[in-house]
This record gives sequence, structure tokens and C-alpha cells, in this order.
Amino acid sequence: MELFDTATVLTRVLTSGVVMSIEKSDRELPGLERLLTKQTGRAKAVLLNSRSAAVHAALAGQGIGHGDRINRPGLGRQDLAFVNWLGITVIGEGVEGGVEEGPVAFDHLALDPENAHQLGEWARRSTAPALVVDLTGLGFGPAAAVLTDDADLWARAERLKIFGAYDLRTMWTQEEADSNLVPGVQFNYRLSPLVAACVRMALSQAARPHTTSGATK
Repeated sequence: MELFDTATVLTRVLTSGVVMSIEKSDRELPGLERLLTKQTGRAKAVLLNSRSAAVHAALAGQGIGHGDRINRPGLGRQDLAFVNWLGITVIGEGVEGGVEEGPVAFDHLALDPENAHQLGEWARRSTAPALVVDLTGLGFGPAAAVLTDDADLWARAERLKIFGAYDLRTMWTQEEADSNLVPGVQFNYRLSPLVAACVRMALSQAARPHTTSGATK
């Protein structure tokens, strides 16, 4: 059944002709955003093409960059190396003597088919300004998201992932709508509609409660 569902989703997206995330007519990325905000209760979602991109967006969205220090205990080796590469010093558990300073910059979790149903519960426990969710474990991607209630954080993160542009108008005409939101370094962190569609399918299926047919052996 899963292969059939995947084939159906792939066919739907490919026949739509919309396979790039800069298309105004795309419905897959907004669909995944709505599902994530509904399940987490967060107001805004930023979709990105990797966990590292989501970590970067969560930090850049708060104006955190080279030369700054953050509290984020429990980062894995890969995330820690990436944050250090950005020139950001991490303070927290297991780093610099294990001393925590201030609130954490972001919370983070990785979803897979076994724990995806707990997303809402984890989100309710999160108190950081941003929640980084690695969606890759659902079987497609890499893919990730940043969930937040902070409109400014969301706007900066959106600008970071598409070469500093906010939408098609600013991307193609280079007309600047808000110079305060332009990141110093611009990246291509966009998630494709094809991956978004598959992740949404997997997340929806994983979140459904398991039922039995009632048949007996």
C-alpha cells in the first residue's frame, strides 16, 4: 500500500508540471506547511532541504550569526560542527565545561515513522523561539522545517533560503521590499514540491492511530 501511495503522489506532482519551489501555483509546499502548523500549533513554518539548513534558518531568523554565542545543549557532532563553521560559539551541556547560559536558541527533534505521532506533544513542551524538525527519517529528503510563532524570525528564515529573495517578484526583478530582512550571506535551501508532497504523505500516515480489522485467526 505504501508503494502505491508513493506512486500516486509522484504521479500527481509530476503531471502538475510544478516541480520547483519558486512556482506561484505550487500547492505541495503550502500543504506541508499547513500540516506542520496544525500538528504543532505553531503559527509559521519554514521548509528547508536539510537539517543543517533548518538550524541555520533558526539562528539567522533570530539575527544570530558570526561572532555570537548561543545556548544549545545536546547538539550532535554534525550540527555542532556546522554551527561552529558559521562562526557561532555554542554554550551548554558538554561544551565549555557544561555551563548553560540563558534560554536555548532553538529546540530540535528528528522524526521517523515510529515517533511522528508525538510531534504535537514535543511541540507543546518546546519553549524555545524556534523548533527545528528533521523530517528526513520519514523516508524522503533530506528535508526539515523550522516552526515558530515569531513573524520576524519566520520572515528572515524565508529570505535566507532563497538567495535573499522573498518571492518571485523580488527574486526576478531584484526589487527590494525590506532591506532589513536581507541576510548577509544568501543560500539555496529550498525544498522541492516533490519531496514536500512525499513527506506530507509520510507524516500524515505516521500520525494516524493504528487500527485493527477485527479479524481473528
